[in-house]
Amino acid sequence: MDTEYKAFVAILREELIPAMGCTEPIAVAYCAAAARDALGVEPDRVRIEASGNIIKNVKSVVVPNTGGGKGLETAAAAGIVAGDANRRLQVISDVTEEQRRSVREWSKRVPITVHASSSGLIFDIDVTLWRGEERAECRIVGNHTNIVLLKKNDRVLVEKPVAEDSEAGLTDRGFMTLEKICDFAEHVRIEDVKALLDTQIQYNMAIAREGLSGQYGAGVGATLLAANQSALAGGGPEKTRLLARAMAAAGSDARMSGCELPVVINSGSGNQGITASVPVLVYADALGVSEETRYRALVLSNLIAIYQKTFIGRLSAYCGAVSAGCAAGCAVAYLKGGGLDAIAHTLVNAVSVSSGIVCDGAKASCAAKIAVAVDTGIFGYEMYENGRQFVRGDGIVQANADAMVRGVGRLASEGMKKTDEVILQMMVRQ
Repeated sequence: MDTEYKAFVAILREELIPAMGCTEPIAVAYCAAAARDALGVEPDRVRIEASGNIIKNVKSVVVPNTGGGKGLETAAAAGIVAGDANRRLQVISDVTEEQRRSVREWSKRVPITVHASSSGLIFDIDVTLWRGEERAECRIVGNHTNIVLLKKNDRVLVEKPVAEDSEAGLTDRGFMTLEKICDFAEHVRIEDVKALLDTQIQYNMAIAREGLSGQYGAGVGATLLAANQSALAGGGPEKTRLLARAMAAAGSDARMSGCELPVVINSGSGNQGITASVPVLVYADALGVSEETRYRALVLSNLIAIYQKTFIGRLSAYCGAVSAGCAAGCAVAYLKGGGLDAIAHTLVNAVSVSSGIVCDGAKASCAAKIAVAVDTGIFGYEMYENGRQFVRGDGIVQANADAMVRGVGRLASEGMKKTDEVILQMMVRQ
């Protein structure tokens, strides 16, 4: 087993992990639960410091198991009162009705203050708890479970270097190229990834079905089906395309509204995990491919999404659904028999169209952005099928797919910094 093969497997294991609820408020809950464990008792005062992107992504999304609560204060209260820090991104997945009431009552009587972080880091959460003169602090930087500081009073329990790089401490992704990803997906031993993918299939399809059956958010998935009855009745490719968009959107409908079903995330995001998997599974079923081919298509989609996000960053003003939707389109190309050329052209075509979609935090409209991103990913392959493509020099289009991935990463991480600031200012003033 060569080094790069091991690295690909390790990357999938790092990124395809279960989480319940939007990962930013869950990271706040995890940070607060870890601080409470260090303190040893429930606090009588709480201070939260968070970077702008954390504030943006927590503001409008429902925190599961809180009775519809939103915001940093709710997330922290849930972690402190009912969280199990050992569950990490499932920190508040096992909450009783009595604990829900306790979260609401506790948050009303205990002062919780929220402050913008001055660190300048994109991903930064710092929760400090007090009980009388006793004090505990937990800080997470870079990615959702990366605790860099945990201490009680002056006794340091955990301390790690603070790195702005969101991939710090994770398997190096610098070797990745689209060709290597395609080769790995084609030759990976299924037993090395099967358990990960089986959980992704089970969790993400379940929340997609729940989103269609329940009343969640703006009901984007259900609206797509209701507005396109002729495509459903007609069957064929248009029905498959519609279901791929609607089911992915429905998963987000449920998740953004506090649905308590877990998802398997991708690049730190449940919405991206849903987008990179559900459309692929819909197409795999419609095309009647083998189980092995379905697994390989999922490997391809997940890794292409991770590859793009490596350069974009965990949090950005660039909508993560775009990269995941493009990845899903690449997997559709694979399911239809396309090789590296088809996949590369699909990626470039799709990214060329949808890279202008901004991230204005986690909330109901994420579902609609997912529907657009999936549609664009599929359209990217349809262009290839019809001998059409966007070429170098057309706006941001680069010489090849790898250059395109890096170029969009620069656009997102460098070019959209000011956009991110303006989005946050608009949200905070509401």
